[in-house]
Amino acid sequence: MTDFLLYEQDGPIVTLTMNQPEQRNPLTGNTAVPEFLAAIDRIHDDQSVRCVILTGNGPSFCAGGNIQEMKRQSSPEVSEMAIRQDYRRGIQRLTLALFNLEVPVIAAVNGHAIGAGLDLACMCDIRVASEKAKFAESFIKLGIIPGDGGAWLLPRIVGMSRAAELAFTGDMLDARQALEWNLVSRVVPDAELMDAAREMAARITQHASHGVRLTKRLMREAIHGRLDSVLELSAVFQAICHKTDDHREAVDAFLEKRAPKFS
Repeated sequence: MTDFLLYEQDGPIVTLTMNQPEQRNPLTGNTAVPEFLAAIDRIHDDQSVRCVILTGNGPSFCAGGNIQEMKRQSSPEVSEMAIRQDYRRGIQRLTLALFNLEVPVIAAVNGHAIGAGLDLACMCDIRVASEKAKFAESFIKLGIIPGDGGAWLLPRIVGMSRAAELAFTGDMLDARQALEWNLVSRVVPDAELMDAAREMAARITQHASHGVRLTKRLMREAIHGRLDSVLELSAVFQAICHKTDDHREAVDAFLEKRAPKFS
């Protein structure tokens, strides 16, 4: 289907695999962004998809930006306005699209998640890490800033003080430190990474799809919403859920002491 991103579906679970291991799966200087956007559109159009796993081939999850592309942007021939437009029409579109994908996304971090690669993992809902995983918000080491939304994403996951430490120093965390800092929710042996991600996806997809989708949307809105606004939206979403066949089936199954069968 694509040069950069492999799309595989097993029942309700889609696995997206970044597949330029020789370059450590960069997000710029290639077709990564349009391929991600096409895959996300495909997922939106397929109501059978209920969870996504994102991972990388090779020793790295994602190396972030392509250094040769950065060199091109720093040349006198490329204007500041052109660079701004490259970000707005490029990787920032990926940030918005992946962050707002309706179904849950699990990042299975198999190796280095560096710069935009770390931010890519932060765009996902859940992060599971191999013991070999490494994490760095390393933009400052190249004299640039997190241009893809990392300054918004990272503090909401690890807190402002730790996000500032990572962003101001560019220091690298190993998998165990990432777990201590709540950057990831679990660390597993490298050989068990994809099994762990699939098991988590299976636990998510056993539930009513509309309930999972609306819960994710509510949590996204709650990040920047006032409590009264989030409560109002919760009432609307709850009214929708109460009228679904899946809710009725779940209630009946609970009362009858059996497993529910969702449509």
